[in-house]
Amino acid sequence: MAAPPAISRIVAPEVVAAEPVSVRAAERIICLDILRGLALLGMFVVHFHSRSTEPGGLEDLLRTMIWRLVESKSHGTFALLFGAGFAIQLGRAESRNHPFAAIYLRRLAVLAVFGVVAHACFGFNVLLGYAVWGVPLVLIRRWSTRTLIVTACLSAASVGLYHLAYQWYLSSQGGPHAVETTYEAARVVAASVNGARQAAEAQGSYSTLLAARLRHMAWFYRQPFFFMPGATLALFVIGLLLVRHGVFENPRGHRRILGFMAVFGILSWLAANWLLERWNLGPLILIFRDQWLTFTYVSASLLILARWPGLARRFAPVANAGRMALTNYLLQIAALDLLFSGYAIGLGQVRPATGFILATVCFAIEAMMSTWWLARFRFGPAEWLWRGLTYGHMPPFRRLSSNSGSPSPVA
Repeated sequence: MAAPPAISRIVAPEVVAAEPVSVRAAERIICLDILRGLALLGMFVVHFHSRSTEPGGLEDLLRTMIWRLVESKSHGTFALLFGAGFAIQLGRAESRNHPFAAIYLRRLAVLAVFGVVAHACFGFNVLLGYAVWGVPLVLIRRWSTRTLIVTACLSAASVGLYHLAYQWYLSSQGGPHAVETTYEAARVVAASVNGARQAAEAQGSYSTLLAARLRHMAWFYRQPFFFMPGATLALFVIGLLLVRHGVFENPRGHRRILGFMAVFGILSWLAANWLLERWNLGPLILIFRDQWLTFTYVSASLLILARWPGLARRFAPVANAGRMALTNYLLQIAALDLLFSGYAIGLGQVRPATGFILATVCFAIEAMMSTWWLARFRFGPAEWLWRGLTYGHMPPFRRLSSNSGSPSPVA
C-alpha cells in the first residue's frame, strides 16, 4: 500500500532557494503552526469570556461551553507546543553540531524580559512562567522516555501534592481548624491584592494601574504555586516526547499514542468536571484535570490533518498567525488592555455572544495581517527582536523578494 501523503512538512522552494535562513521552510512542521494559530484563537475567546456578563438563558450556555471546552485548553496547547519547539531546536542544533544549552538559556532570558513587560504593562503572566520552567528542559533533555513520563506525572501532581503535605503539616500542628484558618487568611490576602488590581484597571490613570500591577507581581511571584512546575512543565515534557518519537511528523503512524491521549483527555475532563466536583475523591485530583482535554484537541487535530492533508492549505492564514505566535500574543494582550481598561476605551463587561464575535473577528484580522506580513518579512517583529537579542545580532528582516504573493503556511 502506498504511503500516506505527508502533511507534516510543506516546502516553499522559492523561499528556500532565495533565503539561507536558519529555519528553512522545508524544516517547518505545518501542524505545529496550525495548532499555535488555533491556540491563539482560543486565547482570544477565553480573554473576552473572562470579561463577559452573566445574562442567563441561551448566552449562559455559551459561557458554560467556553468555560468547559476552551478555558485553560488553549494555554495547555501553547505549553505543549513550547516543549515541542524546544525539542525541534535541540534536534537541529545536534544535527549541525551547534552548541545548544547556552543559546537556549539566552533565548529563555530574553523571553523572561518579554514576560516581565507583558505582566507589568498588560497584566498577563504566562510568558515569564514559560521562561522559568523552560530551564529544566535543558537539564532533562537527554533523559529516557520512561523517566520523562514519570517526571511529567510528578510535575502535574506537584501543586496537589504540596497542598496535601501542607494541610497534613498544619493539621498535625494545630488540628483541622489550623488548615481552615491558614487557607482562609491566604484567600483574604489574594482577594485584596487582586481586588486592588481590578479597581486600578477600572480607573482612568495608567500610572496608577502600572503601580497596582507591579504590587500584584511582587505578591504573585512569592506564592508557592509559582515555585512548582505544575501542568506547565508536564506539558513541556509531553511536547518534547511527541517530537522525540516523530508523532507530529507522522501522526498516522502513531495512531495508538494519539488515540490513548485523546481518550485520556476526555476521561480526565469528564472526571474533573462531573466527578471530582461532586465527591471528594482525594488522590484522584492529582491525576485528572480539566486541562488534559488539550491532549484530545491536539491528537484529533493531528489525525484530521493527516487524514485530509489538503486542509493544511485551507488553514494557511491560521498557520501564518501561529508562525508569529509571540507577536500576535503580545498584540492580543495589548488590544485587550486597551479595550477593557479604564485608562483607554473601558468597555467594561460585554455579553458572551458579543465577546465571542469580537474574539473571532479580532483573530481573523490577526490572521490576515500575519499573512500580509509574512509575504514581506521573514519574522514577526517580536520574533525578530527575540532572535536578535538571543544571538547578539539582528538577522535580515525583509524577504529578498516580496512580490511572490502570499506565503505558504510555512514559508
